Formats: sequence, structure tokens, C-alpha cells
Amino acid sequence: MSLFNLDREKCKRDGLCSADCPAQIIVQADRKSFPSLLENGEEFCIHCGHCVAVCPYGALALDSMSPEAYLPIQKELLPDADTVKNFLRTRRSIRQYKEKAVSQKILADLMDTTRYAHTASNAQQVHWTVFQNPKDVRNLAGLVVDFMKIVLPAMADPERAKRMQRLVDAWAGGRDCILRGAPNLIVAHSPADQPFAATDCAIALTYLELFAYAKGMGTCWAGYFTLAAGMHEPLIKALDMPAGHKCYGAVMVGYPQFGYYRIPLRNKPFISWR
Repeated sequence: MSLFNLDREKCKRDGLCSADCPAQIIVQADRKSFPSLLENGEEFCIHCGHCVAVCPYGALALDSMSPEAYLPIQKELLPDADTVKNFLRTRRSIRQYKEKAVSQKILADLMDTTRYAHTASNAQQVHWTVFQNPKDVRNLAGLVVDFMKIVLPAMADPERAKRMQRLVDAWAGGRDCILRGAPNLIVAHSPADQPFAATDCAIALTYLELFAYAKGMGTCWAGYFTLAAGMHEPLIKALDMPAGHKCYGAVMVGYPQFGYYRIPLRNKPFISWR
């Protein structure tokens, strides 16, 4: 099976696949001609599937995907703009969690949806490590505290050092201000030599936390954890990532202990209109 396969009986020669191809490797001379693959086009195809998805007639298939394998878009389930706006404005970063782990079934559903997050050139190189045991999550938080104890004496910024010392003191007093007692932690990592790896992981983590909110869960980005995961060897070892991988972000996941009834104010956007 070649990369580009066209059912000429179904094709209406409307030029949609050619016009929408991000790599511009589908060519069509005119409306009397059928679309075809540019010479050596296979080399530049990113297998994004736009050409198959945009065809209303299911006339085109790639060697990596057929029209039948595509999920149909259920337009009746798409939210309107006001619903999306309210959803985005009401999401909160959760730092207080119930002592209830999220089931593996729900976590798997989160990850299955998150795989649809867009990546640069459709690289799809984001990898995940999902910690399901609250004890493991707490142990990871302890490793971050150990890292803070090492770097604190050398910190030149007194204000930053003061904030970090508070976290260390809180841990000593029995309070986890690193991973906030979250029952679950999801870590995004990628081969470090991939271009845009950090951006791709951040986008995927955003997909994850928004879908988690839609399913009644809370999340919070684990900034101190991510910092330590790039520098502290004991934590890097505990993550057990494949060789050449780097942690580019992580989110705590769990059920919120508290609900919210108002939307806090935020600064006006900083915009330069041109």
C-alpha cells in the first residue's frame, strides 16, 4: 500500500485535500484532474491526517490511516463560545485534595484524550509516567525537599530563598507544600533532542488538566518538582525515564477538597495592537 491512496469513484475533485495539506505534497492541476502525491512527497508527509479528515466523501486514505479508522466529529456535542469561556475562566489550580486516589480507569481515559493534543510537525513524542500510589507521590515530594536543602545555601536571591525555606520548613512540620498531598502525579517527558519538546509537553499537560476539570477532578502544575526533576539525580533515578529523556512538566491530580463559587479577578491582558 502506497502512502497516498485515492478512490476515484468517490473523489469529487473539489481540491480540499490539496488545499488543506500542511506539507503541500498533494497536487491537483485543475478541477478536471484527480489529486495526486507530489514526487518524493512521502519524505515530507507528517501523517497529520488532515487530507483524510477534510474529505467529505471518504475518498482518500493514507497508509497509516483509513477513513474508516477516523472517529466522526459529533458537532452536536461541541460547546458554544460562552460555555467554553465560562469553562476556561472557572478552572482553578487545586492545592487541597481529598484522600481519594483516582481510579486507573479514569486516569486511562485522561491519557487517551490527552494523546490528541497537537505537537509540532505531528511528532507525537510526548511520553507519560503516571503515579497511582499516594505513598509514591509523597516520596517524590520528599526528594524535591532534599533537592531544596542542597540548593538553598547557594541561592543568591534572598526572597526566593525565603520562599523555598518556607516549603522545607512546612515539610518538616508534616505539611506537603510540594505536591500538596495529591494522590496522583502525572509526569510528561520526551526525548531531549526533539525540537519543541518542552512546548509539546506543555500543550499536552494543558489538555490533560482541562479534561480532568471537565471530569470533576482538580490539577495543579508541579513547578518545583519539574525544576528538581531536571537537576536532582535521586529524583531523576526515581522517575526511571528512558535514556535521553527529560521531564518537561508534571501535574498533580486528585479530587478537590473544596468547591468554588466565584471567579477571581485577573490582570487585564498586556497587548500591543499593531
